[in-house]
Amino acid sequence: MTSTTKPVTPFTGQTHYLTDADLRREINDGLQVVENWNSANHDLFYGKDGDLTGSDKESQEVSMLALHLLQSALVHVNTLLLQDILSEEKWHKRLTDADRRALSSLFWTHVNPYGRFELDMSNRLELGPLGSRAGR
Repeated sequence: MTSTTKPVTPFTGQTHYLTDADLRREINDGLQVVENWNSANHDLFYGKDGDLTGSDKESQEVSMLALHLLQSALVHVNTLLLQDILSEEKWHKRLTDADRRALSSLFWTHVNPYGRFELDMSNRLELGPLGSRAGR
């Protein structure tokens, strides 16, 4: 080790965290996204209070894979919804760089895990690649 190199210790990281308000804000914003998504997991996987059930490891693994598939599908649909909205010209001028950085597909407030669902299998949602939408 040369005299110009300083060892990185947990204390150094904590000091940087305590002295840098922007770093604290960025870390806390990231933690809020994770906590929000964890609450979504609890609501989406509501059987047995959000706990994995099953007497064996295989049952629990299947449950976890089903939850992961549901999460992936939700993020995919959310991404398509965001792309659709952001493809409108009015949003190009309205959003700042900070607004664009804050966008995330990890939202679920539009999900209704309880209640009545009306499915119309003869109609498709207009979600897809941006170039494939007719009339735009």
